[in-house]
Amino acid sequence: MSNIKDASLAPSGRKKIEWVRSFMPALSKIEEQFEKEQPFKGMRIAVSVHLEAKTANLGLVLKKGGADVYLTGSNPLTTQDDVAAAVAEMGVNTFGKYGVDAEEYEALLVETLSCHPHLVVDDGGDLVNLLGGKCREYADCLIGGCEETTTGILRLKAREREGILPCPMMAVNDAKAKHYYDNKYGTGQSALTAIMDTTNLIVAGKTVVVAGYGWCGKGTALRAKGMGADVIVTEIDPFKALDATMDGLRIMPMDEAAKYGDIFITVTGCKDVITEKHFAVMKDQAILCNAGHFDCEVDVAYLRANAVKAEERRQNIMGYTLADGRTLNVLGEGRLVNLACGMGHPAEIMDMSFSVQALSLKWLAEHKGELVRKVYAIPDSIDEEIGWAKLAAMGLSIDVLTPEQEAYLAGWQSE
Repeated sequence: MSNIKDASLAPSGRKKIEWVRSFMPALSKIEEQFEKEQPFKGMRIAVSVHLEAKTANLGLVLKKGGADVYLTGSNPLTTQDDVAAAVAEMGVNTFGKYGVDAEEYEALLVETLSCHPHLVVDDGGDLVNLLGGKCREYADCLIGGCEETTTGILRLKAREREGILPCPMMAVNDAKAKHYYDNKYGTGQSALTAIMDTTNLIVAGKTVVVAGYGWCGKGTALRAKGMGADVIVTEIDPFKALDATMDGLRIMPMDEAAKYGDIFITVTGCKDVITEKHFAVMKDQAILCNAGHFDCEVDVAYLRANAVKAEERRQNIMGYTLADGRTLNVLGEGRLVNLACGMGHPAEIMDMSFSVQALSLKWLAEHKGELVRKVYAIPDSIDEEIGWAKLAAMGLSIDVLTPEQEAYLAGWQSE
């Protein structure tokens, strides 16, 4: 059972999936374990993550673990139709099409949830939002779920505070194996790669304004600096601002930075980061994009409503000409630039993130009936298992504490 755009695209998608599987060794090790143990036998798992090759691999791993998997996207512009066709052909129930409008996007999510899932994997909170609202009737079998993003976890914790969380949820984004690598190195590389490929412009010598200096913003800013850009960071947190300063970057409010930027990248998870007052002072031909989650960080709606001319200048670049003749260029409609305009995070990075997802789902299944409706931290044992597996896969080794060293660190006597 699937709802995809074109089944004939499957051969191309299968090649993409086979390629990333060659570079996701930690998840492959988990797949072997799952195939033997069958931790999800008899369970239905609904997955809403950007529907591309690495996500397809996660779906296949969960299927090997005995699950009946229902896979959908988490953004209308990040689904790859050939991958959707391939993973459907490989036995995963798939509901995803590129470029759908908001109504059809939600319809695909609802169709995915109509399986009455036992477990869910969410990316930004769309599934949980539906399960706690219009799809409440599909939550009758829920054991728990996992959330991939910073934005999603903020929303989960808000639901927890109000007592309306539909099931126990795991904060996958907060795992060391996730945010240290996915958020920092994955976002840094994939966002800059997407910007360069889409614009065919150089980064060196330009002024790049990065809004937000969390893990994603840190990785983005430092990658841009490494490519020769003059990087300005905007922040609301004094300590993150100090961190950026000590990393050799300039700090100023967006009201001031807007005058200097050639490329603007928002990485905040908030709304209205770049708005009308900033557009008014930007350089002609400035480039605007978002590497956060939702398409509300840059106020693209204002540009659509107030530009005297709007034209697609290149694929995934919309130019908005204002009344004074300046043109501002928006990438990927202000949606997640690394996936709307690129291939997303590197496979080696998602190997770790999706390993956290897979083992967290297993942990939830093992603790069925024991958990309350709150947001749970990822157990240290899961992080440790993934860290050691990744080190081994990369042929690396590190020191191990002796029993005497462990005793020294655990005690109060310094002998």
